Amino acid sequence: MTQTPLSNLNLISLPTQDELPCDDGVPMETQRHKIQLDLLIDGLLLWLEQRQDGYVGGNMFLYYSMAQLRNQDFLGPDFFAVIDVPKVERKSWVVWQEEKAPDVIIELLSESTASQDKNQKKLIYQNQLRIPEYYWFDPFNPDDWAGFSLQNGTYQLIETDAHNQLISQRLGLALTRWYGIYKGIETTWLRWANLEGDILFTPEEYQKQRAEQEHQRAEQEHQRAEQEHQRAEQEHQRAEQSQFQLQQIVKNLLQTGMSIEQVARITGLSISEIQEQS
Repeated sequence: MTQTPLSNLNLISLPTQDELPCDDGVPMETQRHKIQLDLLIDGLLLWLEQRQDGYVGGNMFLYYSMAQLRNQDFLGPDFFAVIDVPKVERKSWVVWQEEKAPDVIIELLSESTASQDKNQKKLIYQNQLRIPEYYWFDPFNPDDWAGFSLQNGTYQLIETDAHNQLISQRLGLALTRWYGIYKGIETTWLRWANLEGDILFTPEEYQKQRAEQEHQRAEQEHQRAEQEHQRAEQEHQRAEQSQFQLQQIVKNLLQTGMSIEQVARITGLSISEIQEQS
């Protein structure tokens, strides 16, 4: 079916995001799919905070043509990211309102959606929406992942780099497979990283890391204070031992029949100090 060109949409009275359905009420395939989506979104929140623009969304409708509206062919990418747009809340992504399509889309594969994600949706993202970068990932089969970059109107496979990452030129970031425990599930997750391979933390992970660092600093301060206390105790004991030894020397010398003046010359103490020692 012929799609209405986006350039002509301003000639037609089109609904806004407030007038369009924003959710079909269908939950994500599994708990792992939901957590994977949250991880992709939350992993970019701190990155977004450092930018003046940008939006990250997931599991929400994407509107792009009149034919789509007539057919009620609702399209909901699992994850998408957009740069050079205001940082405001959206109910759905409406291309004719935003005046641009997403820069990056990620679909999370499942048995029921893999074929559509790899074929029909890929063609829509390539031919209709012209999405610059498209990725897919199977949370239950992490070897099934791929990325594509739009080159001269056609998707070209993105090769992994030296860190085994897929580089997003649009975002200046990388997608990497990370094995670990997140939200109580131990598996291989798709995560955002910088170009050096460092994982981008979610706000929760960042706060946890800061708390651990603060705890380590507090432990180090406590250990330093303990060491200082031990050194002070040792100095005190050495001083007491020296004082005791000096008293014994003075006592022994006086017992030999030496006068206080003679003992003072030998020990370097004053007469009053000798009298105190004796």
